[in-house]
Amino acid sequence: MTLTRILSVVFLVGALGLGYMLYKSVDDVMQEEKRIAAIESRIIEKLQMLRDAQIAYIAANGEYAANWQDLKKFIEDGDIWIVQRKETTKLLAYGKEEITVSFDTLGSVPVLDSLFNERRYPNFNLENLNIVPGSGGKEFEFFADKIERSQRQIGVFEIRDPDPINPKRRMNNKEKALRVGSRTDSSTSGNWE
Repeated sequence: MTLTRILSVVFLVGALGLGYMLYKSVDDVMQEEKRIAAIESRIIEKLQMLRDAQIAYIAANGEYAANWQDLKKFIEDGDIWIVQRKETTKLLAYGKEEITVSFDTLGSVPVLDSLFNERRYPNFNLENLNIVPGSGGKEFEFFADKIERSQRQIGVFEIRDPDPINPKRRMNNKEKALRVGSRTDSSTSGNWE
């Protein structure tokens, strides 16, 4: 074999090795991004469930649940009242309208059957609702308080992921961690929306 053939074989093997390493590094990054996206979608689903429970909790109790134990007890034992609202409009003699609103309580439905039924969430497990998926058992952080807006006390809540798996969400003291609600505003939206 000549030196040219030997160098050709060595360079071919080297080029194939470098090509495989490049492919593998790109593939590893893509697989990690898919894994992070799958975990974050499970976290978002749980945050949406917790938001629905908090909205039902404030409707029943007048304030948000400040911790998981209170919210869990409400999901297990609480009821959502079914209220019918009726409006009647009466035309007065001088052309003005008078509107009368009446409310009628029709009954109640258990929170567990209403919000977390088998049809909506087939694999629902109340015991694991407060556990962050992919975290190794860490729980969501709960916060509830009242703030003053226009001389009125307004309830606020925030539920957030304490240790984001996504490196982009960990930057700046985890300010972009997945969360629902707000500590400073009367909002029930999530930061992924």
